[in-house]
Amino acid sequence: MLIGHHEASAAFREAAATGRMHHAWLLAGPPGVGKATFADAAALWLLARGAGAGSDIDPDPLDIDAEHPTARLIAAGSHLDLRRLERTLDTTGKLRAVIRVDEVRALQPLFRTTPALGDWRVIIVDAIDDMNHAAANALLKNLEEPPAQTLFLCVSHAPGRLLATVRSRCRTLRFQPLPDSDVERVLRDALPGADAATRDALVGIAGGSPGRAMRFADAGIDTLTADLVLLASATPGEATARALAFSKSIGTKAAALRYAALLDLAPAYIAQAARGRSGTRLARALAVWEKATALASSAAALSLDPQSVAFELAGLVTGLAER
Repeated sequence: MLIGHHEASAAFREAAATGRMHHAWLLAGPPGVGKATFADAAALWLLARGAGAGSDIDPDPLDIDAEHPTARLIAAGSHLDLRRLERTLDTTGKLRAVIRVDEVRALQPLFRTTPALGDWRVIIVDAIDDMNHAAANALLKNLEEPPAQTLFLCVSHAPGRLLATVRSRCRTLRFQPLPDSDVERVLRDALPGADAATRDALVGIAGGSPGRAMRFADAGIDTLTADLVLLASATPGEATARALAFSKSIGTKAAALRYAALLDLAPAYIAQAARGRSGTRLARALAVWEKATALASSAAALSLDPQSVAFELAGLVTGLAER
């Protein structure tokens, strides 16, 4: 189910209603905000529209009942007019780093036929950023000379890195981070067994990106937040011992997911604490936030020792305590 992004939904539906459906759409925005979910919903809506559903135009999400025949075909992976371009597995079962030109070439015989079940065929590219140079050029030929009755929905997390000629052949829909209320709705649907405290903690780390929150669904984010609260309330005499105990608990291989969550959560927690401050207290919190952000952003890239990073971040959080 698509939650939020009403303007993008309305623009897509209006294009279909007016007969001005562009052959290629670039779904651009930060990772995890729902671009791929939109692509799936838009493809289902357009294909189902040709089968007797979704013909009305309104600003609501692109909802088609899961029991609709088109939805059931797509869920089974057997709809003849829907294809996906995405990274595939190599011979060892690992996900390839890029979308290869072979995947694009494999679609070409399909483009010489007409759609099998309706007026349109849809190609979802997730993500177009993952294409290597040869694949991007091969796709560009299809965008420049679009196959009849074929729609391309191209997910992009960094459209500025794409070939300018690719961007120029697409109509761009921009996706923004979702409000917290919509993130909470997504998490409620995706994690029906999570309690309110866990969802609230995940919303806090999401930054408007449900996908980002879902990365840490199994990281015990509520207890990690509670640990940061304890660190932030530590007295000068307690600070070092608490930071050391915390770093030992989170710097092990078994706690790798909690450590990854900490790199996102600690700067966000400090930023939230800064919002309620003013004067010198605000200045101190901002200085702590800058240090935490710089450390967290470089930790993975520089392969820094997790326990050392956790200890330093914990020490920064204890610096928020009132003196």
